[in-house]
Amino acid sequence: MIGCLIVHQLIKYLKNMKRNIEKLHFNGFNFMRLISLTIILALIAPVMINAQAGKTNFAGTWTLNAEKSTQPPAGQGGGGMRMGGGNFVATQEANLLTVERTRTGQDGQATKITMKYTLDGKESVNTSPRGDSKSVAKWSADGKTLTIETSRTMDMNGESRTMKSSEVWSLTDAKTLTVNGTRQGPDGEVKTTMVYEKK
Repeated sequence: MIGCLIVHQLIKYLKNMKRNIEKLHFNGFNFMRLISLTIILALIAPVMINAQAGKTNFAGTWTLNAEKSTQPPAGQGGGGMRMGGGNFVATQEANLLTVERTRTGQDGQATKITMKYTLDGKESVNTSPRGDSKSVAKWSADGKTLTIETSRTMDMNGESRTMKSSEVWSLTDAKTLTVNGTRQGPDGEVKTTMVYEKK
């Protein structure tokens, strides 16, 4: 009887030990996986940082300086804020530039328009009151200027018309942003230079 009890306790002890070993192996696997992920991140992070090193950061709240800006009158393809020259807020992540503008319509209602551009040369699609647009943003070789080429197809008097435009973003200094724009107007190519100051 005593021998059976000892055998039973021994079996129970061995089962408990087996469970503990299995737990140890499982936790060890998780620990090794955590170590592996940490090593991978440590290797990738410098690559990502170096990829963005030297690239201009356009993030900030930007106010248009109308006196320093140049654009044609509204009747000649200009139009100030109506053509995208108003104040805006830009946020810039590793691979994304987001531009938010708030406009007030004729009814006095404020409308926020958000445009997003990927910074890896791939096409971005944005929707606005003037129709959907497709844009491609590309850095210059030195990473100091960003060129955004946009194509927008609109329905005008029952006819489909595609408008193309280009913007070149650059910082004159830490608090001055210059956007040189080119687009097709009613009488041909229209060039603008919009100068913004950081708040």
